[in-house]
Amino acid sequence: LRREDADLLRDAITGGRSILVSGPTHAGKTTLLAALIAACPPDHRVVTVEETFELGVDAPDIVALQGRQPSLEGTGEVSLRRLVKEALRMRPDRLVVGEVRDAEALDLVLALNTGVPGMASIHANTAKDALAKLAALPLLAGRNIDSSFVLPAIAAGVDLVVHCSRSADGRRRVSEIAATTGRIVGGAIEVERVGGDA
Repeated sequence: LRREDADLLRDAITGGRSILVSGPTHAGKTTLLAALIAACPPDHRVVTVEETFELGVDAPDIVALQGRQPSLEGTGEVSLRRLVKEALRMRPDRLVVGEVRDAEALDLVLALNTGVPGMASIHANTAKDALAKLAALPLLAGRNIDSSFVLPAIAAGVDLVVHCSRSADGRRRVSEIAATTGRIVGGAIEVERVGGDA
């Protein structure tokens, strides 16, 4: 991570901006997400939502929530969708979703549009792909959700996309940082590159 990009991300965190961390498997998304949480002001309450605890961060005021699979009898499930909704009742200064991969994306997008700064990670090949995937996942929540609602909500709720990559020799790096402009162009969320080393 270049020093100027680290400064940009630190300023984004302290400024209350919402950040999406993207990249392929083993590119360092969780590590970067944990580092971003560590950059949060010490007086902020951070609420994390994960399927399994992976972030392993230690902050002065952190609440870590974990989902639960249903039992053999099909009872006792605690979904990430429910946890995101419950997290908003805990007065978070920042909401963190460990990895977005299903319909909980809708609840995250809704949360980001209530004024709660958020962070999340998502599997994608580029920053633009990450936004496109984040726009597609809420459609899994039901047939009454469509892109005409989701795209503007993401454009307004997500400020930065930080894309991680892993080279053939195993080095992990931040290859792209893109900022959303708030506009929808050609059915996609417009972004402009603001950092990265690729």
